[in-house]
Amino acid sequence: MKGGGDILLAIFAQFAVLSLLAFGGANAVVPEIHRQAVEAHRWLTDADFAALYAISQAAPGPNLMIASLVGWKAAGLAGGLVATVAICAPSCLLTFWAAKAWDRYRETPWGRALAEGLAPVTVGLVAATAWLLLRAADVNVRLGAVTAIAAAVAGFTRLNPLWTLGVAAGLGFFGLV
Repeated sequence: MKGGGDILLAIFAQFAVLSLLAFGGANAVVPEIHRQAVEAHRWLTDADFAALYAISQAAPGPNLMIASLVGWKAAGLAGGLVATVAICAPSCLLTFWAAKAWDRYRETPWGRALAEGLAPVTVGLVAATAWLLLRAADVNVRLGAVTAIAAAVAGFTRLNPLWTLGVAAGLGFFGLV
């Protein structure tokens, strides 16, 4: 393990709080994970974070794997386990109790207002994640162009995104970007 109990406590506190803020999934809090892990605690560099995010999205499984990888990078296996428990447990418990309440109150006026109000919050948090990753990954004009073209293809065509991903991977493999 790279750190002692203090770092494990910091990892737990960080991810437990984010667990309760992750409306729409872990991607909604990626900017805050980045801010804490890279800027505040200096557990990782920007490049480390971008690489871990890419791995967490490419690997099968839930998108909250980024928390486990950040914890692992910060404090070894114990850090990865602590981060995983912290990102999962609070939101699971809250979801259990909220689902029980939601079944009871979803058709009330405040229940409908809550559902409609949380949608734009989630969209904004996911957009912040996209912006952060653009800044970290697009370090030159060629990478920025690949990102812009991939976004345009995804947004304006019905082409399977795996084709775009494959072309971008090929460009990187052959050293063109």
